[in-house]
Amino acid sequence: MRIAINTGGGDAPGLNAAIRAATLSAISRGWEVYGLKNGYGSLFTDKPFIPLTADRVKGITMQGGTILGAANRGNPFEMPYQKADGSWAAEDRSDEVVRMLKKKKIKAVVAIGGDGSMYIANQLVKKGVHVVGVPKTIDNDIFGCDITLGFDTAVTTATEAIDKVTTTAEAHQRIMVVEVMGRYAGWIGLHAGLSASADIVLIPELPFSIDVIVDKVRQIEKSGKKHVIVVVAEGATEEGGKRFVRGKKIGQAELLGGVGEYLEKELAKRTGKESRSLVLGHLQRGGSPTTYDRLISLRFGAAAIRSLENGDFNKLVVMRDNRIQRVPISEVAGKIKTVPADSDTVLTALDVGISFGNGDA
Repeated sequence: MRIAINTGGGDAPGLNAAIRAATLSAISRGWEVYGLKNGYGSLFTDKPFIPLTADRVKGITMQGGTILGAANRGNPFEMPYQKADGSWAAEDRSDEVVRMLKKKKIKAVVAIGGDGSMYIANQLVKKGVHVVGVPKTIDNDIFGCDITLGFDTAVTTATEAIDKVTTTAEAHQRIMVVEVMGRYAGWIGLHAGLSASADIVLIPELPFSIDVIVDKVRQIEKSGKKHVIVVVAEGATEEGGKRFVRGKKIGQAELLGGVGEYLEKELAKRTGKESRSLVLGHLQRGGSPTTYDRLISLRFGAAAIRSLENGDFNKLVVMRDNRIQRVPISEVAGKIKTVPADSDTVLTALDVGISFGNGDA
């Protein structure tokens, strides 16, 4: 048995732990293991494969990033290329990927990635490639999975950053707006905002109103508190408005951002209070994974190899009710898991006085 491991999309704390567990689990069964460098796009280069051995994965559980590299523009179904006139377009080169995997005699691919990676995996499955997926994304938005590797570390990082921002906001009696990642789901913003005792949390699932936020700021001031903490997910939108997008490149998802700066200016103008904004950005992807992320990543990686051993291909290993289970990749491809408006965490936030900027608080 010869397998390949791919880490697609953005990096996340815990990737190396998953690579290590999958590699050692496969080696213990007598299999050969290769890693794909920098996503599927590397298959169009001279040396796309890295032999993975026990020595190569030694001591990487606690390391952030990925020893294989990551790429969010390696979709073989939409590979960017430059036309003669200098403009960029995309083309389907997936058949080449299938041929290259067969030429290397790769029996199956362990695809570690998020919703975009699972969409690609499902398309490759349709072309006859055996795939087992591992759910990776700090956004925690993979459909059918309670929690993904990387999420716990990202939330911990965001919470600690908001804690630090709170002390300076209090000292200067300012409104501090902290923009966090999450794309179209508000898991990071909700969990970090609630954990850090933010006053206002804005998530994509609940479009906000500036008027409601301003009213909340004034209520806070009347209570005697002079600083305000606003946590906003990058995909949050104003009622009737569009998402804040900084750009989009061929073969890449749209780049979100700018909502924090918008809120800083609007709230300063509307309330007269000094305001500042901070974008946590890729800080949330970095650093050593938490204990929980290390453990869940190791479990996912080993579970993927057991799935291959059983011949249970084209499945995604997921965490449901604290148990590792398998679901068809086709059931999760093209879908995302968003925050339910009536979830216990949302209700808890409302109970402790957090406003979602939509009139419910």
